[in-house]
Amino acid sequence: MTNHSIVSSDEWVAARKELLQKEKEFSRLREELTQQRRNLPWERVEKQYTFDGPHGELSLGDLFAGRSQLIVYHFMFGPDWEEGCKACSLLADHYDSILIHLQQRDVSLVTVSRAPLAKLEAYKQRMNWSFPWVSSASNDFNWDYQVSFRQEDVDAGKVNYNYQEGVTFPSTEAPGMSTFCKDDDGAIYHTYSAFARGLENFLGVYNFLDIVPKGRDEDDLPYTMAWIRHKDRYAESSVVDLEA
Repeated sequence: MTNHSIVSSDEWVAARKELLQKEKEFSRLREELTQQRRNLPWERVEKQYTFDGPHGELSLGDLFAGRSQLIVYHFMFGPDWEEGCKACSLLADHYDSILIHLQQRDVSLVTVSRAPLAKLEAYKQRMNWSFPWVSSASNDFNWDYQVSFRQEDVDAGKVNYNYQEGVTFPSTEAPGMSTFCKDDDGAIYHTYSAFARGLENFLGVYNFLDIVPKGRDEDDLPYTMAWIRHKDRYAESSVVDLEA
């Protein structure tokens, strides 16, 4: 870090102004991309899904909770796992506190995983989260939205993920974010999904790390995000790493 260019105040401001122009250009490009995302065509959801919630069974339409827009976070938590993915937990830490704000803009956000509801509820309590979390253990939702895979496909490196076929993936569960819209007649449409690095948009911690001198500081790690731990386990000297 100390091997860095040191300049006068005037030189620093000049360099900062030059970078500012690129930042403004990036902001304009981001706005264009955001509009293109909203302009994507929709696909009607024809299949009926039943989820297990804390107060009984719920349909996909029920997850909207009376609103017309729904965000689903596909949280990595397999049926036989004892705790949720640490990277998904980091992302959940970000969105847990914003639900009230989303609801003011006609948006519901629900977390969905394949683990049984009892495990989800216990882990949710451990993490002190308040967002709605339902289990898709009894339906094909995870498979249809390409965030769960058969073990034989994982072993063979033939997973279909992030709109690519036959890729290598280290787990039978994957992260993702999907959005849906419901019209006045109750028809539901899939409007968008993001996977892999597309989820970085929702990780505010990276936005903060990107403005400090060391940045994300992940170059020497075995894989990106290897430094992340569950928020109640950073003090532990030895941590089981699900993504290792």
